[in-house]
Formats: sequence, structure tokens, C-alpha cells
Amino acid sequence: MQALVGQQAPFDHGREQLQLLAGLEVTTKSVERIAEAIGTDIAQSERRESEKALQLDLPVIVGEPIPVLYVQMDGTGVPVVKKETAGRQGKTEGQPAHTREAKLGCVFTQTTWDKEGFAIRDPDSTTYTGAIETAEEFGKRIYREALKRGWRLAKKKVVIGDGAEWIWALVAEHFPDAIEIVDLYHARQHLWEVARQLYPHEEIKQKAWMKVHQKRLLDKGKIEKLVGALRAIRTTHPQMAEKVRTEADYFERNAERMHYPKFRRQHLFIGSGVIEAGCKTVIGSRLKQSGMFWTVRGANAILALRCSHLNGRFEDYWEGRREARAA
Repeated sequence: MQALVGQQAPFDHGREQLQLLAGLEVTTKSVERIAEAIGTDIAQSERRESEKALQLDLPVIVGEPIPVLYVQMDGTGVPVVKKETAGRQGKTEGQPAHTREAKLGCVFTQTTWDKEGFAIRDPDSTTYTGAIETAEEFGKRIYREALKRGWRLAKKKVVIGDGAEWIWALVAEHFPDAIEIVDLYHARQHLWEVARQLYPHEEIKQKAWMKVHQKRLLDKGKIEKLVGALRAIRTTHPQMAEKVRTEADYFERNAERMHYPKFRRQHLFIGSGVIEAGCKTVIGSRLKQSGMFWTVRGANAILALRCSHLNGRFEDYWEGRREARAA
């Protein structure tokens, strides 16, 4: 019970809930200690499963073919105590970091689409996994989750993310047979960055420029023409020239992942809204409340516990503990 309330809300709130709903007198520290201990145990179990997945030692999932299975990945900053950011550069040059990036992945399925052809996610099909860890470690984690969800049974396998290089490096290593899609809305944000550089404080000109480059090129998947248009921009302002060049490289690097009309014809999702919402509900609502500062160990324990609960595997964990003790 302490683990359950500890993953849901601040530890002191969990203490109050136990007293109010169950008449149990526990300390705030007890809720924290128990929740983190159980979360750590779950995280260690997941780590062992990840190693088995890489060694192809997991049980083979059997069942009906899955029409479309998606993997999405993203990262979000979690406020941590000072010792966890020692020597780490913050977002502002010369300033220390105040957060550590928690990487979150989700897996879900799709079997149908609406009358307009837009994909519909299967209800209650989303599971999550995440931690503050290196990209290499996270790659093993999301690979294990995808295998557990039936990656090998999927007729279509899709990975959606933003343009972050660590995401596509993991896809190349663990999901080389997947359809790769850059989230359309992230791509649009990159174009808006160019528009703001070209026409600072001129909203009308920004919108006019976006109408041409987004509506006629990006949204229609004409990425080669878009890259050509960006590289043709001439400016004597060094910072602006560098920004335009960087964004042109971004679109050129991800061109094959931005053929949005083709993806739409296949009735696939082209946005990463599921994982972005997950970053808010799974991580933000619990780990990023006002005044919170975590150790990496504590944050990872609560995140493992929270994912286990949201994925509907919390009771399976306890059943496993009972079986282990009985043996």
C-alpha cells in the first residue's frame, strides 16, 4: 500500500491517504523508503530482463499478428539535488545544470482508423518504460518492452520520435526493420525557428513564410525542395546563417523520415503525442512538482514503480515475489 501511494503522489500525501482511507499510521519517511525500495527491486528485475532480451533468452511471444505496433521515445528534465549535476553543463552557457534527463519510451498498437483515414490508437494498449540513464542503457530497456509487447508479431513496425540523434541511433541498433517517422509537429517547430530568425518581431512575415515552406513543402513531404530553399537563403548575419544551415542539415538528415503523405496513405500516426503526453503524466505529474529535487536513484525507483502500476503489472510483480518466497 505504501508503494502504491508513493508512486502516485508526494510521500507526505501518501501518508495522509493511508491514515484517512485505511486508518494506518505511518511516517512520511516510511512511505518514501518503502516506495523506493520496491521501485528499485522492480528496476533491477527489468534490468535483468533487458540483458536476457539482448541474449535472445526471453520467452517467445505467441499469438495473433498485430496490424501495427508503435514505439515512441522522448526525454524530459527532472529536477535533481546538486550532487547529481556536478560537472554537468546547463542549457545556458556557463551555468550548471539543475536537471537530469529522464528518457521515456512507450509501446502501443493500432488496428483501425477513422472515416477520414486518421489512425486510431487501440484503447488501453499503451505501456511505458523509462529512467535517468544513458542512451545505450535505455536502448536495451525499450527493446525489451517492444519484445514483451509482441514486436516480432507486428505486420507493421513503426518508430516515431523527434530529430534527436540518440533516438535514431537506438532505432538503427535495435529496430532496423521499423518504419521511421519524425514527428511532424517537431519538424514544424524547426521551421518556425528559421522564420523567427529571418523575421524577428514580424509575425505577419513569419506566417507568410511558413505558409509557403510548411504547407507547400514540409507537409507535402517535399523535403529535398525544402532543403534547397533553406540553403538558398542568403544573409550577412553570422548567427542567422548558422541557424539556417543547422536547420537545413536537420531536414536533410531526416528526409526519409518525413514523407508524411506516404505515411498518411498507410493510415499511420505521424505525431508523437502519445509519448509527449506520457512525459507529462508518467514523469511530470509525479517527479516535477514544485519544490521537488531527486537523487537519480530515487527518481529511477519511483519511475520504475510508476510504470509498473500504469502498465497493469503491479500485481504481477507481487505474485512473482510470493512465488519466489514459496520456492
